[in-house]
Amino acid sequence: MNKEIYEGLLACLSAEKVKTGELMAKHTTFRIGGPADFFVLPENVQEVQNVIGFLKEKGQPYYILGNGSNLLVSDKGYRGTIVCLSRMNGIEEKDGAIFAQAGALMSKIAAKALENSMAGFEFASGIPGSVGGAVVMNAGAYGGEMKDVIEEVTVLNEENEIVTMRNEELEFGYRTSVVMKRGYTVLSVKIRLEKGEKEKIKALMDELKERRTSKQPLEYPSAGSTFKRPEGYFAGKLIQDSGLSGFRVGGARISEKHSGFVINGGDATAEDVNSLMQQVSDKVYEKFGVRLEPEVKRLGEF
Repeated sequence: MNKEIYEGLLACLSAEKVKTGELMAKHTTFRIGGPADFFVLPENVQEVQNVIGFLKEKGQPYYILGNGSNLLVSDKGYRGTIVCLSRMNGIEEKDGAIFAQAGALMSKIAAKALENSMAGFEFASGIPGSVGGAVVMNAGAYGGEMKDVIEEVTVLNEENEIVTMRNEELEFGYRTSVVMKRGYTVLSVKIRLEKGEKEKIKALMDELKERRTSKQPLEYPSAGSTFKRPEGYFAGKLIQDSGLSGFRVGGARISEKHSGFVINGGDATAEDVNSLMQQVSDKVYEKFGVRLEPEVKRLGEF
């Protein structure tokens, strides 16, 4: 353990917020991943700013973690500091907008929107991640994307300054944003929705939940859709049409229920998942000449 880094983190946070050798399998929806050197749990903007400022000053690698829902961590773990924002999860409705901290879960924001009869966030009600991660990758489902509902995002920029950016400055694209490109840290978001009828909002959320449950392998650990959608195609259909439904490597396999999902059948390693993803991408390319790119972020050594 790097004693200097440990003591520096303790100068930024209380001891219970600084862990060493924390298994990342406990913090990803894949339920996979070895130990991180350091795992910290800041509770407010000042603590995040202090931790990241210290790590940048020391030239130490770090990774911002929300709900770990789009992440495959190496079996060897992560040689750096995981900055987990799960304790920064406040949500409030004010003046017809929803304000949420980066660690707030999408499902909880959707519940707040429903409670206040606010329409437009139904698409996100089943996305398993945090809103910070959703902004970074412009997460979307069922025809909606974060770019449709975000008014402002407050971030830490490259200089570790707190900056508020409007929607048009965020350069949202398919599964990308300026936040991703520049390595900013999302702190909080302002979401603008339409006034709606509670019954209709609830009905649409229920309908999308039913569609998700019936078509996706939610009973298994996974990181959701494993590959990005290639232009003009659907990743799941390409995989299925390549005869790869049920294809497995070790404990990892392509879901028979939805070929766009790689699932952890119970004892999958990160190496199993990584190898499967590479083989699937190669086989689809051989058959259709289309290269599948991972949507899942890989962290650590592979």
